[in-house]
Amino acid sequence: MKRKDLPSSCPETLSTSPANFDLPIYWDGLAKSAYGSTYAFLPDFTEHPKPKRRPTVQVSKPELSNSNQEDDVTFFHDFVAGGVAGCASVIVGHPFDSMKVRQQTNATGTASIRSLFRGMSAPLSAATAINAVVFGSYGGASRFYDEYIQAPQETDLNHDPWQKSWVCGSFAGMVQCVIIAPMEHVKLRVQTSAELKGSRQAVSLIVKNYGVPKLFQGWWSTFLREVPAFGLYFASYDYMKDACLTYLSGGDSSAEAAAQMNSSHAWLASAMAGGSAGCLTWGFVYPIDVIKTHIQIAPLDQPAPRILTTAQKIIQTAGYRALFRGLGITLIRAFPVNGTIFPVYEFTLKKVVAWENGN
Repeated sequence: MKRKDLPSSCPETLSTSPANFDLPIYWDGLAKSAYGSTYAFLPDFTEHPKPKRRPTVQVSKPELSNSNQEDDVTFFHDFVAGGVAGCASVIVGHPFDSMKVRQQTNATGTASIRSLFRGMSAPLSAATAINAVVFGSYGGASRFYDEYIQAPQETDLNHDPWQKSWVCGSFAGMVQCVIIAPMEHVKLRVQTSAELKGSRQAVSLIVKNYGVPKLFQGWWSTFLREVPAFGLYFASYDYMKDACLTYLSGGDSSAEAAAQMNSSHAWLASAMAGGSAGCLTWGFVYPIDVIKTHIQIAPLDQPAPRILTTAQKIIQTAGYRALFRGLGITLIRAFPVNGTIFPVYEFTLKKVVAWENGN
């Protein structure tokens, strides 16, 4: 991934008449008049790692090194930046996740603020590994795709980026199942049990009484959720972000418009695209998430329920609507969580690369 200097040009005059009003230009001028320079209060923007992209509106990247050679993102950079972004997303989203689980499992009683944060230690401790695996796997798969599957100069720019994003995202989802399947199993046990005081106690009880394999109860339902979800997630994020950047440039996707694009527009586009992609993805895979929840909270002293059997039981007991119970709170949670991940990741990535190069 290459980075270049960002221009900070902004129109000197504004026209707010109905005939000439332009939201992106007006917003630039407003920020410049308030802060002295365009969006001086926002950090520079850094794109998430993806070697080749469509020739639409792009944001030039700030130089992270004083050397003549541009810096490439490595797995180490992905690991640190992904971990920080993951921790931020867990803190933002865990209370909403607890509310979702209570709705899915018909939990009774009043939920206190403290109870909404129960079981957070497991996802928080695993956030670094999960996001490092996701971003590292996606970046590595993307570079592999460009180098060995289809040469960039032969790429059909109208279609291939979506295919590549879907394939590489699905691969990242498959890899991270190894971590997220046992993690979510433990989290659900703590969230739905008054006897368990924390994640360590839950892990100790499961391993001691039922063995390590029981930690992976619900593996296949997790796999069926994660693989298509991450394929759709990355593909839709790329599409929506480019659409936001094109809109913020006034509908101009030329090289001149890209050169004048302000870094704050890229931050806004990243947050909006991330939140929207998260909502779209959750709406697509939510029924399998409900099935996974029921499988993972099933009694440990019995064989794990099958996916189709569990789905039939849910429908027979509560109807088809039960497969979408808790979707509302999930979508409310998805937007701020996913709108946080990419901007925090990209900002941390810039700082980590700059730190490694002594800047």
